[in-house]
Amino acid sequence: MTVAPPFPAQPALKPSVLRAALMHPAGTFAKVEVVGSTGSTNTVLAASAAAPSQCWPDLSVLIADAQDAGQGRMGRSWEVPAGAAMISSVFLRPSEQAHHAGANPTSTATAFAATGYGWLSVLAGMALCHAVRSCTGVPAELKWPNDVVVRGRKLAGILAQVVAAPSVAGGSNIAGSGSATVGPGVVVGVGVNVSARADELPGDRATSLLLEGAVELDRNVLLPAYLLKFADLYREFVAVGGDATRPLDGGSSVLELAQLHMGTLGQEVRAELPGGAMLYGTATALADDGALVLRDATGARHTVNAGDVIHLRRTGSGGTVNYA
Repeated sequence: MTVAPPFPAQPALKPSVLRAALMHPAGTFAKVEVVGSTGSTNTVLAASAAAPSQCWPDLSVLIADAQDAGQGRMGRSWEVPAGAAMISSVFLRPSEQAHHAGANPTSTATAFAATGYGWLSVLAGMALCHAVRSCTGVPAELKWPNDVVVRGRKLAGILAQVVAAPSVAGGSNIAGSGSATVGPGVVVGVGVNVSARADELPGDRATSLLLEGAVELDRNVLLPAYLLKFADLYREFVAVGGDATRPLDGGSSVLELAQLHMGTLGQEVRAELPGGAMLYGTATALADDGALVLRDATGARHTVNAGDVIHLRRTGSGGTVNYA
């Protein structure tokens, strides 16, 4: 008797193809590492980037075929068998990008704002939505604060963590920069359900590209589409100093672009806060710092930060629909 595999066989990750697509001259990534399996790409990359002996420059990426100890928001676990998902973590150090841009006499790059760090995971989400829509035809959208969903079901999760600036004897300077200070880094991890069947997913609130009828499931195509778009948005964001209200090259600001991608806006939602408190209202907008603005039944305005929310659930006449 033949036992069916847990998910349809997909093309294996091809490191040489990924590096050719992502690194110079085709792409802008400085380093691309592809591994068969790891505990958590975010944990591994964050630890490596913080080690003085390691070299992980701005715009580096760690890609894994499988993950056996991944972490999501609020410490949730996320294990992925080989071939089932698109797993990557990108290391960003905006001060390094700003320094290189500033070395160009025609550049208008400015110092990266502290508030800009909180937007980096949103940039990843927008890039992923763009890649999924353009490559697969699946109508992906953002669900605040850190998920990509399709028709209310979770397709992908995004997790960002800060990596402290390196401590260098005699001052923390970028090599060869003279006076440019090295700022903190950020690791932005993304996990996308690609070829999992319904019984391989954690409940009926999750979905995969396969289940959504995607016309493309090859991660060697999907990863470059996502990562190159992310890199483009990131470099434009650094050029405007990490200010989400300033227009990028395309004319729209990160704040405006995020609101266009954010399916949460206009929805009746319930925010579950630490301690069990609940906040009900209509999600109306994003604040300049990326917080979600809610208007309650009395018309009062509330601002909710991602770190203060345990769950954000959509509500309606048919009851509560959890798409967290």
